[in-house]
Amino acid sequence: MNLTHIEHIGIAVKSLEESIPFYEKVLGLKCYAIEEVKDQKVKTAFFKIGDTKLELLESTDPDGPIGRFIERKGQGLHHIAFAVRGIDSALEEAEQKGVQLIDKKPRKGAEGLDIAFLHPRSTFGVLTEFCEKK
Repeated sequence: MNLTHIEHIGIAVKSLEESIPFYEKVLGLKCYAIEEVKDQKVKTAFFKIGDTKLELLESTDPDGPIGRFIERKGQGLHHIAFAVRGIDSALEEAEQKGVQLIDKKPRKGAEGLDIAFLHPRSTFGVLTEFCEKK
């Protein structure tokens, strides 16, 4: 598996409008992009810190994955994403090693990345994402 770095850390929030000022005014980061990913029922806001990004995730539908997450667990850390070279082979390798996959094939995510998730039952409770820039 060819992981290169932590691509981003995903944080579930109820409102981007309410959350962004904390990251900008308190932490001094700059939101450089806001994007809606319709098929995932989410609106995202990105901040860069060093080589890593923070991704705030606001649900656009209470029945979407982020809406359900916030309903069950509240706002907070949602996932950690690793940049990988060869996402298909990384998924295959993870599955061969007994990891339960949420996505057997990559799909399009924010910022045009190919993404796929590993189930937290197989990753000690941490929703894990692989990302590849194509």
